[in-house]
Amino acid sequence: MVSLSVNVNKIATLRNSRGGDIPNLLAYTKVIMDSGAHGITVHPRSDERHITRKDTKDLKKYIVEYNKEFKKNIEYNIEGSPDERFLDIILENKPEQATLVPVKPGEVTSDHGFDLKKDGEKLYPMIQKIKSAGVRISLFLETSLDNMDYAKQIEADRIELYTGPFAEAFEAGKGVESFLAYEKAALAATKLGLGVNAGHDLDEKNLSVFKKLSGLREVSIGHRLMSFALLHGMENAVKTYLKALS
Repeated sequence: MVSLSVNVNKIATLRNSRGGDIPNLLAYTKVIMDSGAHGITVHPRSDERHITRKDTKDLKKYIVEYNKEFKKNIEYNIEGSPDERFLDIILENKPEQATLVPVKPGEVTSDHGFDLKKDGEKLYPMIQKIKSAGVRISLFLETSLDNMDYAKQIEADRIELYTGPFAEAFEAGKGVESFLAYEKAALAATKLGLGVNAGHDLDEKNLSVFKKLSGLREVSIGHRLMSFALLHGMENAVKTYLKALS
């Protein structure tokens, strides 16, 4: 089965909008893990508009304790811009996975993947530092087949396919056609020995198509799952998304 890693940024966004500790990030993370999620994802941006550096440490400690108490293997995935601040956070927390994501100043959310022909050489030293700490590396990419070759060359462990364009195509009734480009990329990645993750605007509807992607190991989902949870509850949201992946 494909693993579901739930991005909890939005819980922290709501908390930060008012100050204080409501909703409590760890309490909701427990509900998500109790409901069967395989992982927790965060993106600690430099402006700390949602996940703070303190949150990254609190979550690490909490997930470790949860796994020990309940004999689980829930993974912690920290994603972010490949800069020194992010590297410090990764080395401080040592999550199971670090996902490098290109970040544009002022962006609302991630809206593109790396162009490794241009960015690969700059990423390589950071990849080596993170891997030397025993942390798996994933790179946020679009479907260019050249990207898969470069990802292998700079020694990434996995790639995460940016699925925003697929979600848009699905809503326009062209999901199957869009899926073909992702399938070609996934096949190229797996042939090279790279693991395949995916994320951005996947939901309980379009997963009916995307879960069939060759070699898909993990999806990271935040905004749409949280939106679903506002109507149907967090436990039901996680279980619905797990069912969509099964």
